[in-house]
Amino acid sequence: MSTDSPRTGDGDEWSRAELLARIVTESQRHYADYSLFNQAMADHVGLHPTDMQCVALLDMEPGPVSTGDIARLTGLTSGSATRLVDRLVKAGIVERSADPHDRRRSLVSLAPAARERIGAAWDTPGRAFGAVLEGYSDAELAVIADYLHRAAEVGRTQAHRLTTGTPKPPPANRNEAGSTGGAVRGSRP
Repeated sequence: MSTDSPRTGDGDEWSRAELLARIVTESQRHYADYSLFNQAMADHVGLHPTDMQCVALLDMEPGPVSTGDIARLTGLTSGSATRLVDRLVKAGIVERSADPHDRRRSLVSLAPAARERIGAAWDTPGRAFGAVLEGYSDAELAVIADYLHRAAEVGRTQAHRLTTGTPKPPPANRNEAGSTGGAVRGSRP
């Protein structure tokens, strides 16, 4: 299978149709390659890929979240999210603490030692992904960031539609400014 981006036109400029086709192809390739990378990273740190994805999502949150929040962030059922949190607590990856505003529920956050350990595992890949971005101007980075944000919104909306049968998008409860931590994320794509 080729990883090149073949062109059908004769000139130096890509047509809009070629660019759109390339974006679709490269997006599919990126998703497949990133899935392989996520599996390899999860194996490297001794986690299941779903657990690794939860760790990445927790790292993006500005503070501790409930198990219900984890269910919404991951698309898992509440029971599956509870089992995921139980596994992560047992592995020392996350910590549970009492919700100071509601004694009936607990909050989940990354354990500092796990944040450090997984962040260290991200060091080399983070630098590699960051090096890719170095070749882009600030204006190009703004376009890339905008596309990724919009594509993620479409993905969340379509996941909601596929799982519920309704077109209403899920409520946005994400920190738009990003994480206050970020040690685990590094320079991920």
